[in-house]
Amino acid sequence: MGRLDVSQYSVPGTQYPEKSTAQWFWVFWVLGTGSWVLSPKKTLPSVARTPYTRPRQSEGSPSPRIQGGSVRVLVTTDTFSGVWTYSRELVSGLVTHGAQVTLVSFGEIPLPHQTAWMDSLHGLEYIPTAFRLDWMQEGVQDFHAAQDYLCAIVHDTRPDFLHLNQLSFGALPVATPRLVVAHGDVITWWLSIHGHEPAASAWLNWYRDTIIAGLKRAETVVTTSRWMEEMLRIAYGDGFEGHVIPPGRNPIYFNPFVTKEESVLAIGRLWDTGKQVALLTQHTHRLPVCIVGADNPIPAPAVPIRADVRVSTGEHEISVKGAQTESQLRSLYSKSTIFAATSQYEPTGLASVEAAFSRCALVANDTEVYRELWGDAALYFERNNAESLDEVLSQLNGDSELARLYGTRAYNRARERFTARRMVDDYMRLYRRLRSSKVTAA
Repeated sequence: MGRLDVSQYSVPGTQYPEKSTAQWFWVFWVLGTGSWVLSPKKTLPSVARTPYTRPRQSEGSPSPRIQGGSVRVLVTTDTFSGVWTYSRELVSGLVTHGAQVTLVSFGEIPLPHQTAWMDSLHGLEYIPTAFRLDWMQEGVQDFHAAQDYLCAIVHDTRPDFLHLNQLSFGALPVATPRLVVAHGDVITWWLSIHGHEPAASAWLNWYRDTIIAGLKRAETVVTTSRWMEEMLRIAYGDGFEGHVIPPGRNPIYFNPFVTKEESVLAIGRLWDTGKQVALLTQHTHRLPVCIVGADNPIPAPAVPIRADVRVSTGEHEISVKGAQTESQLRSLYSKSTIFAATSQYEPTGLASVEAAFSRCALVANDTEVYRELWGDAALYFERNNAESLDEVLSQLNGDSELARLYGTRAYNRARERFTARRMVDDYMRLYRRLRSSKVTAA
């Protein structure tokens, strides 16, 4: 397998030793999802291997046992990627529906600002952990300990369903019915970017076998698009039942009524071949371009920090920004006329949904997944073609009415298909179906 030259992104004085195959997969997958800044030396907090002990609930918090026909759900998430945002929308909606939710996170222990949204959710019990994820460096070592930990939580909380946002936990050795949600994985990413699977290795064999076992054991495998379901079948076979539930965001977090500035917004790191926002740097555009070089928001710093880089293209500059706070991202979305959805691998489509709720005109890579998500509510450029992207941007720049029309089309489609309420309603119906199937089987 080819090597990645990290010298241009390395920190001075940092040593980058030779990597095992599994470690280099981790590097590529980070680039594919845009989860972290590239750092082969980065380590996570150590994880205690002590048995799970249930956290003490605060006074006045509800009992974990729900009376009547309500549902108890254990949801897993991670704190590195858009899965955290997805889980926030899901859990908030489930609790609003009267569900009792136990949320277990993996990755880094979240900061207080990341969990502030939980304060008003009285049907939620949150258990953070620092277990590494399966695709990460040394994730294999943590996987079995994480499984044991989850099993202990399941034994103690006795949920009706497991809602697993990691495919690898699908084969968790408990009897509880479960669904798994595909937010992206190593092999489908590689197939989409390179057109073939990665080179064989012991780590890849373990990873593939783990994912296949999880898909087969789950009662249902949820994807946000038919395209992603088909990619899973290509990568791992047909041994699972698929169910499509489109992604959802709460429109209240976005402002579609701010006066627009004539500008283009894109999100993704310049070297990320999956997001491929670098297409915007290959031509001189007739309007300003802003690239946010990180997928996930950060906490507001105590002292403002400027991390912008401006690259002159002659007529206009391209502004490359570092990670933004939620408030900053909301402002960028609301002021931008156009959102450039350049990804060639898009397992969830959340960024385009957020742009649509901000009434941005969507200019999307002409891929099956964007066509499925947006239909005639977006304009498309020839797949992975920077010149075609420039032509579509020029078309919108020269026709402000057309830009407003497509901004409204995207907004209306998002309101119709991609609200958090609709997503949660779809999951509640799926839970009821799974519960009925369980009763029938019994």
